[in-house]
Amino acid sequence: MKISNSVKGILLAVVSVIAVSNVYIFSKAALSEVSLQQFGVYWFSFGLLWILLYAWYKKTYHSLKEIKGNQYFILFVIGLIEVIGTYYFFKSIHTISNPTIVSFIGNISPVFVITLSFILLKERFSNLELIGMLLALAGAFVISYKGKASFKDMFINGTQYVVYSSFLAAINSVVVKKNIKKIHPIIFTISRSLFLLIFSIMALNYVGESLVISTRAVRNIFIGSLLGPFLTVIAGYLALQYIPLSQKAIIASTKGLFVLLGSYLYFNQFPPAITLLGGLVTIAGLLLIAFGKMKSQKKAKPTS
Repeated sequence: MKISNSVKGILLAVVSVIAVSNVYIFSKAALSEVSLQQFGVYWFSFGLLWILLYAWYKKTYHSLKEIKGNQYFILFVIGLIEVIGTYYFFKSIHTISNPTIVSFIGNISPVFVITLSFILLKERFSNLELIGMLLALAGAFVISYKGKASFKDMFINGTQYVVYSSFLAAINSVVVKKNIKKIHPIIFTISRSLFLLIFSIMALNYVGESLVISTRAVRNIFIGSLLGPFLTVIAGYLALQYIPLSQKAIIASTKGLFVLLGSYLYFNQFPPAITLLGGLVTIAGLLLIAFGKMKSQKKAKPTS
């Protein structure tokens, strides 16, 4: 039975979500033992190795010869965005005690994606989607709010890093979506891992730290990097070839539930009731976005 492109895209997006959910768990375990600089060198060395082996297996090296002058600039811009965004992502995991909290707050990312898609890609959103976006923001506020009046102390420490990484990830997704037909996903992934590895090596040399870490940390990084820089990114980029950017972002919002389960099983951590409530509100908001997007697509079909 032939699988439609839409189903292929959804399945790839689900694989990407499950993989990235485990990234939260294994990176948190590793970052409890090593610095961000040490973590980055090992994580992205492994990640680059996996993607190069995959490119060799799929015989996609010919795609490197197809890169044109302006596409090098696009890869450079995406690489810089990835370096900053990924740094803030792992810094948030390192700072916030429970990775589930990071994941739930990160559900604001589709809000950024859909907003940028509307501005740059001319993708429309309905009133129902707007309500969903507001709900997602409200849920993130409930999770991160500490109950203090001053803006400086209003949110839990680390919230700002999640916001930074989510916004930069949204910019990156939009740029990739605009160029996914011109640049092979393998090239995007190799470029991303290479940029992040170079930055991590430079950061490690700058602070003068050693590469010697525990066997347990290497094991966690080994597993996490296979899921993160490789499987998450490859599946995510391939999904964009078959489904709209906003649909992929909505599917990605379910990662909080997988991270919640993983945190409980791996760390025996369960978030406070208010955090769980806020997380469910963000998911409810993203479901409204999904429902609104489906309605919009159905209305557009007769005229297409």
